[in-house]
Amino acid sequence: MTALRALSAAAAVWPLLAQDYSTLRRNMVRDQIERRGVRNPAVLDAMRTVPRHLFVPKGLQNAAYDDSPLPIGFDQTISQPYIVGAMTQMLEVTPRDRVLEIGTGSGYQAAILSRLAKEVYSIELVPQLARSSAALLRDLGFLNVTVKQGDGYLGWPEKAPFDRIILTAAPPEIPPALIEQLGRGGRLVAPEGVSYQELVIIRKDASGVVRRETSFAVRFVPMVPGSK
Repeated sequence: MTALRALSAAAAVWPLLAQDYSTLRRNMVRDQIERRGVRNPAVLDAMRTVPRHLFVPKGLQNAAYDDSPLPIGFDQTISQPYIVGAMTQMLEVTPRDRVLEIGTGSGYQAAILSRLAKEVYSIELVPQLARSSAALLRDLGFLNVTVKQGDGYLGWPEKAPFDRIILTAAPPEIPPALIEQLGRGGRLVAPEGVSYQELVIIRKDASGVVRRETSFAVRFVPMVPGSK
């Protein structure tokens, strides 16, 4: 089954018509994302295309395009659409990039990244979410995404180095293993902090020197080590 046929079949089981969701997606991108400064055409196109309503619990599908995060179970959330767009733009993904995502969650961020990158590797600590997200991404045709259950603090050394790394949960500090697995010329975007969190952008230049800058304040669920 092609990705288009899979998406059409999946959309048919939801109360709203596929066209209604398409309109909500376009409005979401225009009003919540583009107007707040996300301008990357590839990011905007991905967010107009990926069916966010299929990545939230069935009872919340009509709120999928609202300007807010939503619970997905296991004390996890799907991020506010603007945050997904802003962080994806900060990541500056190119079609040749191999991307590591820490915190698969619903699978929505991985689906957005799959439209932009060559390969996406995603780690999820919660076994149930890892299984359900992997199955959903496969069924919807996002075949360049590989999901595994594991500890995001450790990264995915067997697949390193990565051109881009993104975290969708907030550690107190960026794990050293992830900085090590970031390739030269690479970029990492993550929320960082405990009581106060802000987005951090880490760049590793061609000689391996790491530079760091901060962006705006955010609120994410905490990143939990697998040993706890």
